[in-house]
Amino acid sequence: MSAPVLPLARGAAGEAVRDLQRRLARAGYDLTGDEPGAFGEHTASAVSRFQEARGLRADDVCGTQTWNALVEAGYGLGDRLLYERRPMLRGDDVAELQTRLGDLGFFADRVDGILGPQTAAAITDFQRNTGLTADGICGPDTIASLNRVQRRTPPAVKAGVVERERLRTGPRRLDGRRIVVGQLGGLDALASTVGRFLQDQGAVVVTCTQPEPSAQATEANDFDADVYLGLDLSDDPGCRCSYYGRPDYESTGGRRLAERLAESLPGALDAPRGTARRMQLPVLRETRMVAVWCEVGPPARVVEATAAIGRAVVRGFVDWAAAPVEG
Repeated sequence: MSAPVLPLARGAAGEAVRDLQRRLARAGYDLTGDEPGAFGEHTASAVSRFQEARGLRADDVCGTQTWNALVEAGYGLGDRLLYERRPMLRGDDVAELQTRLGDLGFFADRVDGILGPQTAAAITDFQRNTGLTADGICGPDTIASLNRVQRRTPPAVKAGVVERERLRTGPRRLDGRRIVVGQLGGLDALASTVGRFLQDQGAVVVTCTQPEPSAQATEANDFDADVYLGLDLSDDPGCRCSYYGRPDYESTGGRRLAERLAESLPGALDAPRGTARRMQLPVLRETRMVAVWCEVGPPARVVEATAAIGRAVVRGFVDWAAAPVEG
């Protein structure tokens, strides 16, 4: 079935809602109480619980991000051939494959459910080491071999180790760091101010105004950035900083930077201490570097305190650069 017209919210009805409900039910969510094809309170509750479980904003509304996550949740390892292609394959089956290859020591990148070059190389390496045709295609024979091979390394020894070591051995200052500052609209002045202040610290900065988060992730990846910072307006006072993470993996550097920004920004916003939370927003999932998405508000305060917010962001970055990981 083709993707429905989105978003779907309370009061919606029809075959698109019926499809949404089927996908939620397959994912294990109870919709008892709503008629098939009718988006009522029980469907809204299921959508919200699914969003929370997947690290998305829990707003009870099925938009593009939620729909894509539901589609991905429908794939189990073995349901389809997995190989590198464009656009890249995404799904829970890819995430399971990455996890299992990582447990065996073949995959050292982060688990993100996106089958890119690193995952394809890991498939080929595993095949070569187990006597299979090394074609980079994960099909029945590769899965059977995965099922036969016992885990050789603890599950915790994964991409987090690689990221921590890279950050631990890296420079302790912003000088020379490649940073992308992105915003989706309405924060041009703040993004420019943050960029200018970071440049004063010696960073190489690009400001990004692509209207789609995934396009910003692509720009940051193409720039080979060390850090991506996304800025967004919120009606609520204060700041909420998000970094990439799943139940089985989180970006250590992203969490550390999010925490530093959550400490430094509230003073400029005249608000209580901010929050740092693990999420799977597309821009965080698709960027290949330390990445933080920062929501600041309210709008009136952001406008009047642009310079102070910019300085607070730089303080957070400086503190993070001095100690990008714990220990």
